[in-house]
Amino acid sequence: MTKQSVLWGWVAGFSVMVILVGCAGTERMPAGKSLYDRLGGKSSIPAVVDQFVANVAADTRINGRFATTDIRKLKSLLADQVCMTTGGPCIYSGRDMKTTHAGMKISNGDFGAFVEDLVKALDMFKVPAQEKEELLGLFGPMKKDIVDAP
Repeated sequence: MTKQSVLWGWVAGFSVMVILVGCAGTERMPAGKSLYDRLGGKSSIPAVVDQFVANVAADTRINGRFATTDIRKLKSLLADQVCMTTGGPCIYSGRDMKTTHAGMKISNGDFGAFVEDLVKALDMFKVPAQEKEELLGLFGPMKKDIVDAP
């Protein structure tokens, strides 16, 4: 397994989380406002993604998994994922979690570090609790398809 394939596994993992969150978050969404709009739309999402990727890059627990990554492509892909799956005009297509992470030996610690780095980015931009909860709420159910090592 190459570092590049591990990276795309993380990217796909994040994309599925966002896709599911976009679906699950509609029950509590204020009338007429998509999660995309509540997150600040096209101007805010790339900034949060940039910070998230910077957090991962600085995180010695998991940054080795991204050593050969095309960071510009990663940021663009993540921003499109967040945009599309939260009700914005962007388009993204990716693989499911189980297929993407098969055999990567992602541990509970790896998963936790990734989530912590995302939370740090959301907190830095003062994303409101409801929106943050919508984005993070589905990490738990996805964990079973991502983590395959203790």
